[in-house]
Amino acid sequence: MKNGLIISDTGPIFSLAIIDKLEVLNGLFDEVYIPKAVWEELTTDKTTIYYQRIVDYFQDKIKEISGFNDLTFIMDYGESEAVILYKDLNADYLLIDDKKARTIAENFDIKCIGTIGILSNALEKGIIEELKPLFEIFLANKRYYSINLLNAILRKHGENEIEIEKEA
Repeated sequence: MKNGLIISDTGPIFSLAIIDKLEVLNGLFDEVYIPKAVWEELTTDKTTIYYQRIVDYFQDKIKEISGFNDLTFIMDYGESEAVILYKDLNADYLLIDDKKARTIAENFDIKCIGTIGILSNALEKGIIEELKPLFEIFLANKRYYSINLLNAILRKHGENEIEIEKEA
């Protein structure tokens, strides 16, 4: 059984594109959309190696928000439109990693999930086979996730922890 409709912010899409796992969203949700502001943020740099993955996956999943975006005073452009689109479409989840933006969204009674939660659910449903190699790609590509969080999720799923290199 899938989890309905999810709206995504920019950061998690970059993370999933880097590990070539955007399709896990299809395995977990009936519908996936992004607001136009997130599309603009995603497609600004056409030189990245994952640009085409993002365009191919999201080109038919872009929605306009209704009304004026009055949340840009407290959140970034993409995050604020994602919150508004969540409300407009009565979505089930907001995919967002930024801690401050997530706290604000949760204060609006929005059900949030992050990239790590998505991947953990995908593993539980058999959509992906293991997490550690994906987490290592995040770290190698400077995707900023807490090593303690990553290792806690790895332990939960019975995988080996990521070794933290100590400087001499």
